Amino acid sequence: MKYPALDTPALLIDREIMMDNLHMMQDYADREGVALRPHTKTHKCPAIAKLQEELGAKGITVAKVGEAEVMAENGLTDIFIANEVVGEKKLLRIRELCRRGVKISFGVDTPCQVEAAEAVFAGEETPARVLIEIEVGEERSGILHEDAFLALLQTIRACPHVEFAGIFSHEGHCYNVETPEDCHEKFITSQERTLAFARLAREQGMDPERVSIGSTPSLMFGFHILPGVTEIRPGTYVLMDSSQGHAIGTLDRCAATVLSTVISRPTSERVITDVGAKGLTAQTRTKGICATPGLGTVKGFDGVHVFDVYDEHAIFYNRAFREAVQVGDRVEIIPVHICPVCNLYEKAYVVSGGQVVEELPILCRGKLQ
Repeated sequence: MKYPALDTPALLIDREIMMDNLHMMQDYADREGVALRPHTKTHKCPAIAKLQEELGAKGITVAKVGEAEVMAENGLTDIFIANEVVGEKKLLRIRELCRRGVKISFGVDTPCQVEAAEAVFAGEETPARVLIEIEVGEERSGILHEDAFLALLQTIRACPHVEFAGIFSHEGHCYNVETPEDCHEKFITSQERTLAFARLAREQGMDPERVSIGSTPSLMFGFHILPGVTEIRPGTYVLMDSSQGHAIGTLDRCAATVLSTVISRPTSERVITDVGAKGLTAQTRTKGICATPGLGTVKGFDGVHVFDVYDEHAIFYNRAFREAVQVGDRVEIIPVHICPVCNLYEKAYVVSGGQVVEELPILCRGKLQ
């Protein structure tokens, strides 16, 4: 039986695969001459974030103020919130982190966000440090037009307690490209667009300290990073998942799996295990290089995927798989998208050589505010 001391479902992390992933991305950043600021929304675990910094990362990225607070409480002191922060309550929490000596910055794309930060940070010794988000094709948040960018720069210049720290972008549309060649093209054009706004800022006398890009699919291919980019923010690379594995053509870098127990074999083809949407999510990837069959892939069983999930059940239809397992057997499922899966577990079990060697609390789980 796999890991008999563990109850299921359980989130596992293969130590050797994770460490290889960590070294691979740090080595890539070093070769390209950029800082690595990994996005910790993937693992939500301060212990892994500290490991990333020990290996050379220059600070971390988070998605929410709550994640920043937990990371700061656990000794991480250089934090970028790669998201627009809106609302006095959140800004007051950021101010408190600054007062505690945390070097924290956050995203903006609208003048009112800057004006709100100025109001909260008025009278503070440490200014609010902001990076302007540039929309590069993902069709999410971020600046689209030069006039809006210039207006935002003007607002920052007029706010003495807000500091312009740089610009950032996220080429998330690379998840849906059809080929690595398409990924490379969009990666380059996204960088060029980001760098064009960096030049525009310099022309206005506002030199961006940081020009930050990042999305795991484009960075996993090792594409050249254009001069002028100063940092990258991949997240998923540390643990990977089946969709990222399909993008690069192998599941061998997938460090995270969900251990699940076979609880029923009701027909000649159907198998049921004890993890469903509440432990795997119901997320799919159906387009581009990240397209992935099913709702999860069984490790060690070629072509066996989760067909459907209920809240607490995974459903498989595969005659060979059904014949290979018995009730009580345990299987490891590689999630389609690891980031929301980590958010579902209180801890991860680090495994090596078939043994559990460490337990890591996922302290940022549920920190959505």
